[in-house]
Amino acid sequence: MPDHVPSSTDAESLLLAAEEAEAEAVAAEARARAARLRLQARTAGSDDPEETTEAESTGTGSTRSGSRRRALAAVAASVAICTAVAACAYMLWHHAEAGDRDRRAAEFEAAARQGVVTLTTLDFDDADADVQRVLDNSTGEFHDDFRNRAQDFVDVIERSNVATQGTVDAAAVESMTDDSAVVLVAATSKVTNAAGADQEPRVWRLSVTVTRDGDQLKMSKVEFVP
Repeated sequence: MPDHVPSSTDAESLLLAAEEAEAEAVAAEARARAARLRLQARTAGSDDPEETTEAESTGTGSTRSGSRRRALAAVAASVAICTAVAACAYMLWHHAEAGDRDRRAAEFEAAARQGVVTLTTLDFDDADADVQRVLDNSTGEFHDDFRNRAQDFVDVIERSNVATQGTVDAAAVESMTDDSAVVLVAATSKVTNAAGADQEPRVWRLSVTVTRDGDQLKMSKVEFVP
Protein backbone atom coordinates (compact mmCIF):
# COMPACT_ATOMS: atom_id res chain seq x y z
CA MET A 1 0.00 0.00 0.00
CA PRO A 2 1.48 3.35 -0.84
CA ASP A 3 3.03 5.31 1.94
CA HIS A 4 1.35 8.53 0.75
CA VAL A 5 -2.00 9.21 -0.90
CA PRO A 6 -2.04 12.43 -3.00
CA SER A 7 -4.30 15.03 -1.53
CA SER A 8 -6.08 17.86 -3.31
CA THR A 9 -3.31 20.19 -2.23
CA ASP A 10 -0.70 18.07 -3.95
CA ALA A 11 -2.77 18.00 -7.14
CA GLU A 12 -2.98 21.79 -7.19
CA SER A 13 0.80 22.06 -6.68
CA LEU A 14 1.45 19.71 -9.59
CA LEU A 15 -0.93 21.61 -11.82
CA LEU A 16 0.74 24.92 -10.91
CA ALA A 17 4.15 23.49 -11.63
CA ALA A 18 2.98 22.22 -15.03
CA GLU A 19 1.57 25.63 -15.90
CA GLU A 20 4.83 27.36 -14.86
CA ALA A 21 6.80 24.94 -16.98
CA GLU A 22 4.59 25.58 -19.97
CA ALA A 23 4.85 29.34 -19.47
CA GLU A 24 8.65 29.07 -19.27
CA ALA A 25 8.69 27.09 -22.50
CA VAL A 26 6.57 29.72 -24.27
CA ALA A 27 8.84 32.49 -22.96
CA ALA A 28 11.95 30.63 -24.11
CA GLU A 29 10.47 30.20 -27.56
CA ALA A 30 9.59 33.89 -27.66
CA ARG A 31 13.16 34.85 -26.68
CA ALA A 32 14.57 32.53 -29.33
CA ARG A 33 12.30 34.07 -31.96
CA ALA A 34 13.31 37.58 -30.92
CA ALA A 35 16.98 36.59 -31.17
CA ARG A 36 16.44 35.24 -34.67
CA LEU A 37 14.69 38.44 -35.72
CA ARG A 38 17.54 40.58 -34.37
CA LEU A 39 20.07 38.45 -36.25
CA GLN A 40 18.10 38.81 -39.47
CA ALA A 41 17.86 42.56 -38.97
CA ARG A 42 21.62 42.89 -38.47
CA THR A 43 22.29 40.72 -41.52
CA ALA A 44 19.92 42.64 -43.77
CA GLY A 45 21.26 46.01 -42.55
CA SER A 46 19.36 48.11 -45.06
CA ASP A 47 16.05 46.92 -43.65
CA ASP A 48 16.75 49.04 -40.56
CA PRO A 49 15.25 52.52 -41.20
CA GLU A 50 17.85 54.25 -39.02
CA GLU A 51 20.78 52.52 -40.73
CA THR A 52 19.27 53.24 -44.13
CA THR A 53 18.87 56.91 -43.26
CA GLU A 54 22.47 57.09 -42.03
CA ALA A 55 23.77 55.38 -45.17
CA GLU A 56 21.78 57.74 -47.37
CA SER A 57 23.06 60.72 -45.39
CA THR A 58 26.65 59.47 -45.67
CA GLY A 59 26.25 58.83 -49.39
CA THR A 60 24.85 62.32 -49.97
CA GLY A 61 27.73 63.86 -48.04
CA SER A 62 30.25 61.86 -50.03
CA THR A 63 28.55 62.92 -53.26
CA ARG A 64 28.65 66.59 -52.28
CA SER A 65 32.28 66.31 -51.18
CA GLY A 66 33.18 64.59 -54.43
CA SER A 67 31.39 67.31 -56.41
CA ARG A 68 33.32 70.02 -54.59
CA ARG A 69 36.61 68.25 -55.25
CA ARG A 70 35.77 67.91 -58.93
CA ALA A 71 34.78 71.58 -59.12
CA LEU A 72 38.03 72.67 -57.46
CA ALA A 73 40.03 70.43 -59.78
CA ALA A 74 38.26 71.95 -62.80
CA VAL A 75 39.02 75.49 -61.58
CA ALA A 76 42.67 74.61 -60.94
CA ALA A 77 42.95 73.06 -64.40
CA SER A 78 41.38 76.17 -65.98
CA VAL A 79 43.81 78.46 -64.14
CA ALA A 80 46.76 76.30 -65.21
CA ILE A 81 45.61 76.33 -68.84
CA CYS A 82 45.08 80.10 -68.83
CA THR A 83 48.51 80.63 -67.27
CA ALA A 84 50.16 78.38 -69.85
CA VAL A 85 48.37 80.15 -72.72
CA ALA A 86 49.41 83.58 -71.37
CA ALA A 87 53.02 82.42 -70.97
CA CYS A 88 53.09 81.04 -74.52
CA ALA A 89 51.59 84.26 -75.89
CA TYR A 90 54.19 86.34 -74.05
CA MET A 91 57.05 84.18 -75.27
CA LEU A 92 55.78 84.36 -78.86
CA TRP A 93 55.42 88.15 -78.59
CA HIS A 94 58.86 88.49 -77.01
CA HIS A 95 60.38 86.25 -79.67
CA ALA A 96 58.69 88.23 -82.45
CA GLU A 97 59.81 91.52 -80.87
CA ALA A 98 63.40 90.28 -80.55
CA GLY A 99 63.33 89.01 -84.12
CA ASP A 100 62.08 92.35 -85.43
CA ARG A 101 64.75 94.24 -83.43
CA ASP A 102 67.51 91.98 -84.76
CA ARG A 103 66.24 92.40 -88.31
CA ARG A 104 66.23 96.21 -88.03
CA ALA A 105 69.69 96.23 -86.44
CA ALA A 106 71.04 94.11 -89.30
CA GLU A 107 69.51 96.50 -91.85
CA PHE A 108 71.02 99.59 -90.18
CA GLU A 109 74.41 97.91 -89.88
CA ALA A 110 74.37 96.89 -93.55
CA ALA A 111 73.48 100.45 -94.58
CA ALA A 112 76.33 101.87 -92.47
CA ARG A 113 78.79 99.38 -93.96
CA GLN A 114 77.73 100.26 -97.49
CA GLY A 115 77.93 103.99 -96.80
CA VAL A 116 81.44 103.78 -95.33
CA VAL A 117 82.72 101.63 -98.21
CA THR A 118 81.31 104.19 -100.66
CA LEU A 119 82.88 107.05 -98.70
CA THR A 120 86.35 105.44 -98.56
CA THR A 121 86.48 104.09 -102.11
CA LEU A 122 87.47 106.80 -104.60
CA ASP A 123 89.36 107.01 -107.89
CA PHE A 124 90.66 110.20 -109.51
CA ASP A 125 89.77 108.77 -112.93
CA ASP A 126 86.09 108.59 -111.92
CA ALA A 127 85.86 111.16 -109.14
CA ASP A 128 82.53 112.73 -110.17
CA ALA A 129 80.75 109.33 -110.17
CA ASP A 130 82.33 108.36 -106.84
CA VAL A 131 81.18 111.62 -105.22
CA GLN A 132 77.69 111.09 -106.64
CA ARG A 133 77.54 107.60 -105.10
CA VAL A 134 78.36 109.15 -101.70
CA LEU A 135 75.51 111.64 -102.18
CA ASP A 136 73.14 108.85 -103.24
CA ASN A 137 73.90 106.98 -99.99
CA SER A 138 73.45 109.99 -97.72
CA THR A 139 70.65 112.24 -96.46
CA GLY A 140 70.02 115.12 -94.13
CA GLU A 141 72.86 117.20 -92.70
CA PHE A 142 75.67 115.03 -94.03
CA HIS A 143 74.21 115.01 -97.55
CA ASP A 144 73.89 118.78 -97.61
CA ASP A 145 77.43 119.41 -96.29
CA PHE A 146 79.02 116.92 -98.68
CA ARG A 147 77.12 118.32 -101.65
CA ASN A 148 78.30 121.85 -100.83
CA ARG A 149 81.93 120.67 -100.81
CA ALA A 150 81.66 118.10 -103.58
CA GLN A 151 83.47 120.08 -106.25
CA ASP A 152 86.39 120.94 -103.96
CA PHE A 153 86.59 117.27 -103.02
CA VAL A 154 86.70 116.22 -106.68
CA ASP A 155 89.42 118.79 -107.44
CA VAL A 156 91.68 117.54 -104.60
CA ILE A 157 91.30 113.89 -105.70
CA GLU A 158 92.09 114.66 -109.32
CA ARG A 159 95.10 116.88 -108.56
CA SER A 160 96.59 114.30 -106.17
CA ASN A 161 95.83 111.29 -108.37
CA VAL A 162 94.24 109.68 -105.34
CA ALA A 163 92.83 106.14 -105.51
CA THR A 164 91.50 104.46 -102.38
CA GLN A 165 89.86 101.10 -101.77
CA GLY A 166 87.86 100.87 -98.54
CA THR A 167 86.80 97.81 -96.56
CA VAL A 168 84.87 97.50 -93.29
CA ASP A 169 86.59 95.47 -90.60
CA ALA A 170 83.82 95.55 -88.01
CA ALA A 171 80.51 97.25 -87.32
CA ALA A 172 78.02 97.27 -84.44
CA VAL A 173 74.82 99.12 -83.65
CA GLU A 174 75.33 101.37 -80.62
CA SER A 175 71.76 102.65 -80.34
CA MET A 176 68.61 102.31 -82.40
CA THR A 177 65.04 103.51 -82.85
CA ASP A 178 62.48 102.46 -85.42
CA ASP A 179 63.79 104.92 -88.03
CA SER A 180 67.44 105.58 -87.16
CA ALA A 181 70.51 104.05 -85.56
CA VAL A 182 74.02 105.00 -84.53
CA VAL A 183 76.52 102.44 -85.88
CA LEU A 184 80.17 102.23 -84.87
CA VAL A 185 82.34 101.23 -87.82
CA ALA A 186 86.02 100.25 -88.03
CA ALA A 187 87.31 100.52 -91.59
CA THR A 188 90.56 100.38 -93.54
CA SER A 189 91.32 102.10 -96.82
CA LYS A 190 94.34 101.37 -99.01
CA VAL A 191 95.61 104.62 -100.50
CA THR A 192 97.61 105.25 -103.64
CA ASN A 193 98.49 108.83 -104.64
CA ALA A 194 100.95 111.06 -106.45
CA ALA A 195 102.88 111.65 -103.24
CA GLY A 196 104.20 108.10 -103.33
CA ALA A 197 101.72 106.14 -101.30
CA ASP A 198 101.15 102.71 -102.79
CA GLN A 199 98.30 100.73 -101.26
CA GLU A 200 99.16 102.36 -97.96
CA PRO A 201 96.63 101.31 -95.30
CA ARG A 202 94.71 103.95 -93.41
CA VAL A 203 92.59 102.94 -90.44
CA TRP A 204 89.33 104.74 -89.69
CA ARG A 205 87.02 104.64 -86.69
CA LEU A 206 83.67 106.22 -87.46
CA SER A 207 80.35 106.85 -85.76
CA VAL A 208 77.73 106.72 -88.50
CA THR A 209 74.12 107.77 -88.00
CA VAL A 210 71.82 105.94 -90.39
CA THR A 211 68.34 107.33 -91.00
CA ARG A 212 65.34 105.95 -92.86
CA ASP A 213 64.70 108.03 -96.00
CA GLY A 214 61.54 106.77 -97.68
CA ASP A 215 62.16 103.08 -98.33
CA GLN A 216 65.97 103.41 -98.00
CA LEU A 217 68.45 103.70 -95.15
CA LYS A 218 71.11 106.36 -95.67
CA MET A 219 73.93 108.08 -93.80
CA SER A 220 72.78 111.30 -92.15
CA LYS A 221 75.82 111.99 -89.98
CA VAL A 222 79.45 110.82 -89.99
CA GLU A 223 81.91 111.54 -87.20
CA PHE A 224 85.50 110.40 -86.71
CA VAL A 225 86.05 108.61 -83.43
CA PRO A 226 89.50 108.91 -81.74
